[in-house]
Amino acid sequence: MKNIIFLLLLLFQTSTLLFAQEQANDSLVPKNLNEVIVIGKKSQLYQKQLKPLATIDEYLQQSGKVEMIKRGGYAWEPMINSMATERTLITIDGMRIFGACTDKMDPITSYVEVSNLSEATIISGQQGGNHGSTIGGAIDLKRNRSGFESPGWDTSLNIGYETNANQKILGTAINYVGQSFYIDTDFMHRDAGNYTAGNNQEVMFSQFTKFNFSATSGFKFTENKLVEASIIYDKAIDVGYPALPMDVSLAKALITSLKYEYVPQDSSIKNWETKVYYNTITHRMDDTKRPSVPIHMDMPGWSDTYGFYSKAKGIFENHHFVADLNSFYNRSVAEMTMYPTDPNESLMFMYTWPDVRTLYNGIFLEDNIVLKKHSSLKFTASIANQFNEVASELGLESLQIFYPDMEKSKNRLLKSVSSNFLRNHNGFEYGFGLAYGERAPSVSEAYGFYLFNSFDRYDYIGNPGLKNEKSAEANVSLSYATNKKSARISASYFHISDYIVGKPDATLSPMTIGGSGVKIYTALDYAIIFNADLNLQYAISSQLKWKGQLVYSYGKDNKKENLPFISPLRYSTALNYNTQHFSSEISVQGNAVQSQYNPFYGEDRTAEYAILNLASSYSFHVDSSKWNLRAGVENILDTYYSTFSDWNNIPRMGRNFFLNVTISY
Repeated sequence: MKNIIFLLLLLFQTSTLLFAQEQANDSLVPKNLNEVIVIGKKSQLYQKQLKPLATIDEYLQQSGKVEMIKRGGYAWEPMINSMATERTLITIDGMRIFGACTDKMDPITSYVEVSNLSEATIISGQQGGNHGSTIGGAIDLKRNRSGFESPGWDTSLNIGYETNANQKILGTAINYVGQSFYIDTDFMHRDAGNYTAGNNQEVMFSQFTKFNFSATSGFKFTENKLVEASIIYDKAIDVGYPALPMDVSLAKALITSLKYEYVPQDSSIKNWETKVYYNTITHRMDDTKRPSVPIHMDMPGWSDTYGFYSKAKGIFENHHFVADLNSFYNRSVAEMTMYPTDPNESLMFMYTWPDVRTLYNGIFLEDNIVLKKHSSLKFTASIANQFNEVASELGLESLQIFYPDMEKSKNRLLKSVSSNFLRNHNGFEYGFGLAYGERAPSVSEAYGFYLFNSFDRYDYIGNPGLKNEKSAEANVSLSYATNKKSARISASYFHISDYIVGKPDATLSPMTIGGSGVKIYTALDYAIIFNADLNLQYAISSQLKWKGQLVYSYGKDNKKENLPFISPLRYSTALNYNTQHFSSEISVQGNAVQSQYNPFYGEDRTAEYAILNLASSYSFHVDSSKWNLRAGVENILDTYYSTFSDWNNIPRMGRNFFLNVTISY
């Protein structure tokens, strides 16, 4: 692995020297090999998506890089390149946020709404490391900003209803833009009961209620200096998780930030942005509404994060560069209290996350070099220090039962480097790249204490002595586009050393009643993950367009055993008809039978499936207001199905009629 690092660094240095001296024609603006899912400004939301009031989870599933682990009807966990959140990075406007649930019931995506987002930028592999260490990639959820383009008031009202789960959606937005001041406000409320799977089978404990408030305000001192403050307040109550033994009585987030943006004049630096932020998450697991519970438990968790970043973008000759200095401090603590059925017995208390403090300081550099008229070469590099400390003496002493020599704190150095070549000429575009990166174990992997995994029914114990996980990555892409048709294929390969998994320890007894045993987090020598996706589009006419997608994934460990949550072949195809006021789309999506599964991780084979969807929209004006009506039906044939990533084979939603109404002023 040291040889790989050396070769990548050598490639970085020699290529920079060679190409920096070349006086290239800077007529090509370098492109990033990122995937962007446009969600749309509030006033244009209906123009962007067929179901504008869908959840963030449904939007992200459009990507060939993203899959979702589903544990209920709400708050699914995103996977990037077949890797779950331990190996990926999810931010909101560049801010680091950490969930407060040991069972990952509160992914970062659950704290935003489609009505206050403009796009989701999906970055594969090490190029997504500008806000922290990652292996699989990153998603940055970018919020709407009015800016100063359209002065005046802008208001909208969103109303939605879905027959399955009896979901009711109500939202509103009020925006104002003046000469030197703007403010965006947004509110969204969702309320849903239990949904039904195919053949009208009710999925118990799948209900949820939530509301989300967002506000962003900016003040322009001069034409090139701006201060912006923002806040998100999200609260979900009575959230059911049918795939888990517990539900959630409260999931609450407060996310705040203050940003200063400076656009220098007549300078190589084109934009300099500095942001400080704070967020706090509260999460309470609850089993009081379950009909039969062997022993009642309270499992609250908290996560507080303070952070900042300062990012400069600029152009010098044929170099388009980015420098990003970022830091955060996080406190993660989770508890479990057991209440015995015999009132004479004492309560049992323990820390499942023993008040872990994390301080991260890193710097990320990017240089996108225009080589010739149609080619560019991009390099990224980052280095960071991560300091962890167990602040709870009780938690530290609990872990020292298993690790007597364990220290309360640990320092880690994390490194990454990548290089990508891109050429675009006569409609053809191809690119390839190499990368190396590291990530530290998560709080659960390093310091978790008897965390029950209902998928394989094992209690998990962290291991503070784990090494950094290391990934050597290769990627390639090829595309062709004309006015009528486009095709793109991309693939990525990851060789991950010291791959972290849990392994059974027969000498330990499970804490959970009915548990299969105890697993200690350890590391395999290596694992490999390969992903490829093909995307096609064809304009049959100016009004009729077809698109299709095919995604393949593969994952094995060093003993040729299947890795968990590797998607079978999945596909989607859609035919869209669009005029000035009317549009309609019919689509099919599905998976092949799952051949890559591993009972060691609690998996079994899931059957193939295909579902049929139909949606239409109509837009019109009433006086000064703009109306858009969208109606459709999902899973028309009411197919009963479960995917490879549905926790404990929880079935997905059956037939669902929806109506979305957007009124803008």
